Amino acid sequence: MDTRNFHFPSFAFMFIHCFMISYAIIVRNLTTDQRALLEFKNQIFDPRNILADNWTTNTSACNWIGVSCAAKHRRVRALNLSNMGLTGTIPSHLGNLSFLDSLDLKNNSFHGHLPTEMGQLSRLKFIKLSVNFFSGEFPSWLGMLNKVLYLNLRNNNFTGEIPWEIRNLKSLETFSASNMRLVGSISASIFNIPSLKYIYLNGNNLSSNLPGDMCRRLPKLELLYLHRNEFSGQIPSSIGECSNLQNLSLALNRFSGIIPRSIGNLTKLKELYLGVNSLEGEIPLQIGNLRELQVLALDENKLEGEIPWEIRNLKSLETFSASNMRLVGSISASILNISSLKYIYLNGNNLSSNLPGDICRRLPKLELLFLHKNEFSGQIPSSIGECSNLQNLSLSFNRFNGIIPRSIGNLTKLKELYLGVNTLEGEIPWEIRNLKSLETFSAPNMRLVGSISASIFNISSLKYIYVGGNNLSSNLPGDMCRRLPKLEQLYLFSNEFSGQIPSSIGECSNLQNLSLGENKFNGIIPKSIGNLTRLKVLYLNGNNLEGKIYFFV
Repeated sequence: MDTRNFHFPSFAFMFIHCFMISYAIIVRNLTTDQRALLEFKNQIFDPRNILADNWTTNTSACNWIGVSCAAKHRRVRALNLSNMGLTGTIPSHLGNLSFLDSLDLKNNSFHGHLPTEMGQLSRLKFIKLSVNFFSGEFPSWLGMLNKVLYLNLRNNNFTGEIPWEIRNLKSLETFSASNMRLVGSISASIFNIPSLKYIYLNGNNLSSNLPGDMCRRLPKLELLYLHRNEFSGQIPSSIGECSNLQNLSLALNRFSGIIPRSIGNLTKLKELYLGVNSLEGEIPLQIGNLRELQVLALDENKLEGEIPWEIRNLKSLETFSASNMRLVGSISASILNISSLKYIYLNGNNLSSNLPGDICRRLPKLELLFLHKNEFSGQIPSSIGECSNLQNLSLSFNRFNGIIPRSIGNLTKLKELYLGVNTLEGEIPWEIRNLKSLETFSAPNMRLVGSISASIFNISSLKYIYVGGNNLSSNLPGDMCRRLPKLEQLYLFSNEFSGQIPSSIGECSNLQNLSLGENKFNGIIPKSIGNLTRLKVLYLNGNNLEGKIYFFV
């Protein structure tokens, strides 16, 4: 190497000069970021003083709480101030954090408009501003941030239409803008972002039809939540082309027409919510193709006919809801053959037939069974006590006859039991006192007889007792309130109860409704009834009572 023309001092000077320039740029740029963050701090109220004691010029902004810097450039890369209880507005200076790629301010109390200067944050990929009080029209400048992958604005006060500029977000995968006041169509905006996988727009006032080519526009779509809006028209027959769809919720809108048969092509679907619309026709048998389906909710439409037996192919189904419609026939060959089911809502139809004796063996995971307001008949199977996971059982308003089976006392997880308005007769079995978690017992307007002292009045967890309109008899026990410390409503009207109302009735301190009318009670109305300071309804008519009612405030 020829060293004659190599001058080390000159080379060292150049190296140091370049280093100093680079260092100065880094310091200047970091100072810019620091200044923007301090301006942000000055415009917010920090009730816990988290930032007040930490965001100071004594330390580098890269060491501040909630701030992360890039290793290479030492510029602010991420700002995470979520769940800090912060209040205030966002200053325009935030737009100077030019290296920011993640902004997380969710679950605070920020308000006001988002500054348009945030449209300068061209590196942003993740925006999390949910659960605040931001207001104004939906920001159109968001369409400038074409690197954004995740955008969550839900639970704010934004209004107006979603601007068409949003379709410029060609990398966007998740869009959440639920529970706000958005209106208009989404065809020209959201439905023109082919990269989208997850769309949450529930709880707005959005309207218009779903476009027929929706699935071709959104080929990667996995989740579509549009419930609680004003969408109308038919569900497009092309819905079956959304081959990646796993969660579809169109409930609580104004959709009409039939459920398209092509919905059976959505073989990855896990949740399907179509309830509270104006859909008509029959439940398509093609739904039986959805082998991965876990939730199927069709309730409160105009659907009619029988539940197709093909539905028993849904071996992963946990929730089936088809209440308040016009369904008829038996469910033995369909619903009662899905062993994975936990929750069944079939109330308010015209379904009929008996309950099979092996219902509990068919449905070993059953936790809720709502069959009220139908045409079921026959006896409640004595094997009902084998449904060991049952927590809610409603068989009221049907045509069941016979007795209440003693085995019902084996349902130790039961919280709610509704048997009323059938033709059940006989005594309430004493085994029912084994239901130590029972909060509601409802068995009005039937032919029940005998005493309830050994059964109902021995369940300390009970809050609501409805047994009016039977032929129940005996006295009320003097220690009734100590037996039922949580009692809030006691409906015993139109029975054959007799004797005196116990003077200890004033100890039922949580009682809000007391209905003892149309019985054979006698004696004086106890003064202690005035101690029931939460009482809202008191019905004592049609007895042989005497005296006055005393209320103490």
